Amino acid sequence: MRILVSNDDGIQARGIAALSEALLPLGEVIVVAPNRERSAASHSLTLEHPLRAALVPFFIPGVKLAFAVNGTPSDCVKLALSSLVKPAPDIVVTGINRGANLAVDVFYSGTVAGAFEGVFQGIPSIAFSLASYEEQADLSGARFWMRRLVERLLQFPAVPNILFNINIPALPPEQIQGIKVTRQGKVRYGDSYDRRDDPHGRPYYWLKGEPEIIDKAPDTDIVAVQSGFISVTPIRAELTDDASLKSTRSLLEGLSR
Repeated sequence: MRILVSNDDGIQARGIAALSEALLPLGEVIVVAPNRERSAASHSLTLEHPLRAALVPFFIPGVKLAFAVNGTPSDCVKLALSSLVKPAPDIVVTGINRGANLAVDVFYSGTVAGAFEGVFQGIPSIAFSLASYEEQADLSGARFWMRRLVERLLQFPAVPNILFNINIPALPPEQIQGIKVTRQGKVRYGDSYDRRDDPHGRPYYWLKGEPEIIDKAPDTDIVAVQSGFISVTPIRAELTDDASLKSTRSLLEGLSR
């Protein structure tokens, strides 16, 4: 099996090393990732300058092909699938992200966006995130579970337009409570910006804010992870709201000039 691995924390991140090492027993791992951190890049693409893909040595023995790209996670996967990885990979796996991607975070996440680029091309795709921002967070539980989850999910036929968004607590394997298949949670961020001044007296702003959990049901991704479970959420690349489609048509399509 050929496995394309990418992320948004950059090719030098601990998480992408852990993911690549975990997946090596499954086949050939090819890494195409940003040359620097591109967290919260979402689905952005680079249009203002050329993309460059540098062939680099990777620090996990067994990964024989790795490219550092001066672009976003979406750039990396699109470029890999169109030009760098031939024949096409059997699966795209992104992560493991530093910090959870739960609830509305999936709309901002470069790690999730990179996996969606695989889905757009009809390739089974999985996004992994670790529920901690600590630089030296415990990856042992993630190392134990990532390969097992990929193996199990590949046993089922791929569903068009669906990727699996997986969040793993930063705990050792014996402390992880199990696996829950979840739905996307609902949170509200109390976003605010700290206004600060640089040494020249010029103002700048720093985003801050903690999520308030609106839906506290145990089958939501954010509650499951906070309870020590691995959260596996199938999410769609197609955003049409079927429930509103018919009523919106009847409201608007009869309008005349």
